Amino acid sequence: MSIHEMGPPGREQRFARLFDHAYAPVLRFVERRVHPSHAEDLVADVFLVAWRRLDELPADLDDARAWLFGVARRTLMAGARGQQRQQALAVRIAENSFGQHVAELDVDFVARRLDVAQAWKRLSALHQEALALTVWDGLDAPRAAQVLGISPVAYRLRLSRARRALRAHLQSLPHPTAAPAAEAATPRSTS
Repeated sequence: MSIHEMGPPGREQRFARLFDHAYAPVLRFVERRVHPSHAEDLVADVFLVAWRRLDELPADLDDARAWLFGVARRTLMAGARGQQRQQALAVRIAENSFGQHVAELDVDFVARRLDVAQAWKRLSALHQEALALTVWDGLDAPRAAQVLGISPVAYRLRLSRARRALRAHLQSLPHPTAAPAAEAATPRSTS
């Protein structure tokens, strides 16, 4: 879908169409990176930039959404919230894991989610960002690359490395079923 669909709308109509399409995804994008109490203010700043630069936005709504993610990212970086953003992102993965249906979850599922949360915390900020853009924000490589200001090839490489690092961290976590077997196999001295 295009910002300019349905004839040549006025500036307000184009902005309203963009806002309806992109506000919720941009808010989710920002909420994963800052404290929720700051998210709406930051998104307001992003849409202020969009209003001022409306004629520069890509015509395709999904491309415009990626453009807005890029504005949001640069706004976050300009606010010097790097460390705070990384911590908030690591916490969000654990908070989003369970929701209201904890009683319905099986133990293995919960354990896997906790393992992923632990492995996530060990990833670099670059790897977290690459995975988040694809998994949570649903961006394809060209749009995610646009958000980061890199080429699609560089983004695909970064995403591949991030996935590999996440798998390595998951494999390095202690497995509770392996520990008792290892202890049983070790002979104990009685002297």
